[in-house]
Amino acid sequence: MTADTFKESLLQCMEAKEHWAWPLFTSGQVAKAQLHIHFEQEYEVYVRDFPILIGWAYVQCPVAEVRRELAENLFEEETGGLVAGKPHPELFLRYPRGLGFDMSRFEDIKLLPAAQTYRSFLDDACQNQGWEVAAAVSTLFIEGTPHERGELDDAAPKRPTPPLSEHPLVKHYGLPLGDLELTKAHREVEGEHRQAAWRILLSHIAPEKEAAVIEAMKEALKLWKAYRDEVALAVGLSRP
Repeated sequence: MTADTFKESLLQCMEAKEHWAWPLFTSGQVAKAQLHIHFEQEYEVYVRDFPILIGWAYVQCPVAEVRRELAENLFEEETGGLVAGKPHPELFLRYPRGLGFDMSRFEDIKLLPAAQTYRSFLDDACQNQGWEVAAAVSTLFIEGTPHERGELDDAAPKRPTPPLSEHPLVKHYGLPLGDLELTKAHREVEGEHRQAAWRILLSHIAPEKEAAVIEAMKEALKLWKAYRDEVALAVGLSRP
């Protein structure tokens, strides 16, 4: 495929990374007592081990320039040493803690079936399918948003950044603003992370590896949607 076709395929995959239930989460239509299910599944599926997923891409990659991009991402996620000041998985737990949830639940989380399938895919993609797939799945699919086109095209819509006081957890569930440290860190660092992901994929993926990358991205999207369907049902939502 051409370079433009490869880029467009990646962009279309990311633009499809939307879920019918998310507007219900962000508009306060999920009972507060059920939000712990969402947080527990997200934490166990990828948040806690996200630095490890990036690390698997790093250790497989023979390209020094790519390794440097991955190392910077890994360092911030694992330590917060560039922006956040604390490991990002640790800051994620500020959300449920600030909402008053029982934090002991995060010590032994049982994944729902579709969540386990998705996590198993992430493990396999990041360990066994080459650094190219590992980098794409970790830095683009997991970390990216449906607004990736705006990272590459000044004329395309950008990631929305409403005031922190309008964050759904603050507005609808009473989360203290001080517990949005991860959100604030993401706003500072994610622009560079998005650019780094695209530099890796558009400048360093060999043409013969592009089809495998696109296939893995499509599989990630399919399994992610099934996982989010499952979480939505678990918190009491019904598909419109």
